[in-house]
Amino acid sequence: MDSLSTLWETFFDWDSMREALPDMLTVGLPNTLVLAVSAALLGSLLGMLLAIAGISRTRWLRWPARVYTDIFRGLPAAATILLIGVGLAPLGMEVWGPNPYPLGILALSLIAAAYIGEIFRAGIQSVEAAQLEGARALGFSWGEAMRLVIVPQGVRRVLPAWVNQLIALIKDSSLVYFLGLLASQRELFRIGQDYAANTGNQSALLLAGLFYLALTVPLTHAVNAIDRRLRQGRAVTVDPDDDGGLAVAGQVALPPETAAPTREDQR
Repeated sequence: MDSLSTLWETFFDWDSMREALPDMLTVGLPNTLVLAVSAALLGSLLGMLLAIAGISRTRWLRWPARVYTDIFRGLPAAATILLIGVGLAPLGMEVWGPNPYPLGILALSLIAAAYIGEIFRAGIQSVEAAQLEGARALGFSWGEAMRLVIVPQGVRRVLPAWVNQLIALIKDSSLVYFLGLLASQRELFRIGQDYAANTGNQSALLLAGLFYLALTVPLTHAVNAIDRRLRQGRAVTVDPDDDGGLAVAGQVALPPETAAPTREDQR
């Protein structure tokens, strides 16, 4: 009972949560969304380029893509953020001043691109080769066939895996606090850390975790619903009175064809 009481007092202090809630809503949540959405867009764009390069027949495109993927998938996210954020800090100071967000977004984008590129590559390669051959037979160039036929099908097939990576990106955005943040630049996790350090109670960190759950759980269910809808397709209702547009200009629609009578029917 003492352990349960300590756990409750340490992580479920409603007064501490209520005190941290305004900063979570007005500062932490917008900053977390800026980091996650910006890195997701840049990472997806770069990931698609890596996927195309990874399946290229030209080794000068394929090999750099593989090396990039191996490096940024192998390094811990914290190490990459520190490498980019601290290593390029002098350049960042000259370009946009003491704001770590651009470098943090760049680091998160580079990490996400390595994973998203592999996801997209797997999806593109899962599309049957006959799809590409059919598109080329219809007169599409290789680039047009990839852009209009192959890539859309491949992305649709890996949509759940892509969203799972975006969820991981939302959580990895909390590592940007390594770069040092001003009070107005703090994301959800950093605000929780500050309140926990000031009050000696961890309830603000639990509140930050609840915010992350509120962001990721609906996203998971939404993409599952979209994926299920794409797999099932749309139900099409057929009107028996519809003549298919044949009864125009005085023409009469023909009745539907009936199956030829069998030998049993003739008897």
